[in-house]
Amino acid sequence: MAKAHITTKDGTKVTIEGTPDEVATLVARFEGGAPIRAKRGVRARPSRITAKAGPLSLISELIDGGFFKKPKGLSAIKLALQEQGHFYPVTSLSPILLRLVRKRNLRRIKDKKRWQYVG
Repeated sequence: MAKAHITTKDGTKVTIEGTPDEVATLVARFEGGAPIRAKRGVRARPSRITAKAGPLSLISELIDGGFFKKPKGLSAIKLALQEQGHFYPVTSLSPILLRLVRKRNLRRIKDKKRWQYVG
């Protein structure tokens, strides 16, 4: 049997007992949202929103994979991300790489007027 303790906005305390479906329905009514269906024997939990893999995490994966053992330019990094199916303009990759340099996850070397990134 499921149990829920609710405190309303005005301070009233309410205790609800019943099946998981009944408790989820009543809790949703108190919160003003749609009822959440729960399976028997499983507690209803709010769903977690997973973050998409952004360019920072993708470049960090390249660092962990040893991609930056040799110096790489922006175009090589962009190409490596495209091979994985992630398309970003060079203008959005540059500040991310600079942020990684400042965090000391990468180093950069100027070679023939272009920055090369090494991990």
